[in-house]
Amino acid sequence: MTDLKLAQSFSMIALNAQRSLEMTTAKKVALRCIAAAVILEVYLDNAFTQTKNKLVLKKDVLEQSHTMPYQEFILKSFVHHNARGSGDLNSWLKKASRLSATKLKKFERAISDSLKELSLLEEIPHILGCDLYFDSAGVNIKEYRSDIQEYSRISENIRAEILEDGTVTDETICMIWLLRESGCMHDFFSRNELEKVAARMYELYQSAPLARAVYPIRIQRGIELAIKQFFRIKKGVVKTQVGSGLNFLFPILERSQAIFIDLEAMFSNPTKRLHDVRARLESKGHTVAVLQEGQIPTIKVDNIVYEAIPHATYGRVPIHGVRLIPKPQI
Repeated sequence: MTDLKLAQSFSMIALNAQRSLEMTTAKKVALRCIAAAVILEVYLDNAFTQTKNKLVLKKDVLEQSHTMPYQEFILKSFVHHNARGSGDLNSWLKKASRLSATKLKKFERAISDSLKELSLLEEIPHILGCDLYFDSAGVNIKEYRSDIQEYSRISENIRAEILEDGTVTDETICMIWLLRESGCMHDFFSRNELEKVAARMYELYQSAPLARAVYPIRIQRGIELAIKQFFRIKKGVVKTQVGSGLNFLFPILERSQAIFIDLEAMFSNPTKRLHDVRARLESKGHTVAVLQEGQIPTIKVDNIVYEAIPHATYGRVPIHGVRLIPKPQI
């Protein structure tokens, strides 16, 4: 098993299912948070000297042979704008997350290349290419797909540490903050679990110096987050210190969409319908696992879970098929 650094692990989560050829709003948010993850990564690797609240990058960090290209890109960008390469943690994180559009694109190549070299990230046809209207229009869309086993390992480790009693590592403390800032929290936790996540974050804020330093920091950039809605933790929680003390509102950043897959058979039985949908997806390069069969099956396409709902569109000629809807955590 490959030992990934913090920014690489978070990139596996944040870049998965993002369009690889376009700089969408969702991908901008992801990349800005990955840039912040690089600062946390070198911070955990003791690359700074600290005097009171000031963090100064050690002089030899950029000269070390094991410095990753994506780390070098972020650190050089920061030092270029600040000759001393110093500031408090809040300053480092915010400046790293505010790269220009041109630098964001270069940074994307650096971080994605580091994962591609490990065979943990690849570009495949976007699932939208299976949609009737995109397919018929001949639109070519590519997306990133993170290695399924490594993606599951990372997400399961985060869930285990934060939802179960026990020690929480510095890496997970940082990952939870990154998930919150990137709007990815709902990808891993149900609505009920988010209450426990909020409570756990507050416990960590009280007991762990790293959490106390990081959790109050917000690097979101207003409208760029493209937040569809805010999920508010139940009123009873919001009124407590957990809800009000550190603003534990978790934004939802929707990265997946509903897909309509047309089928030749008008009234095929559920087994035949599922077989045809699976065949269509796999023919486009997607990995499909059936989690639950039935009239409305649940399937996992690459790293995202969908409900396959029978559907029809009506125009001059009715078109029957299945609409894939991302299944929310309950």
